[in-house]
Amino acid sequence: MTKRTNKTTLMRGVRYLAIALPLAFIGPSVIYSAFNNQENDLYIPILILGILACAGSVFLMFRGILTMVKALFDE
Repeated sequence: MTKRTNKTTLMRGVRYLAIALPLAFIGPSVIYSAFNNQENDLYIPILILGILACAGSVFLMFRGILTMVKALFDE
């Protein structure tokens, strides 16, 4: 019996990584912008938004890679 890749699970992992990629660029840009405008009243909320975008990117990358490995190697 040959092993087959679960294509639906693999595509779900690719989708997680596709969502994580823009967040990986947006998060640091928002954090940089927040640090450049520290005198602004919205400094703290924008900084929190950037940190959440970076954390979401890391989480989605981990989840996507884990899902892809599961699709390739699980039965």
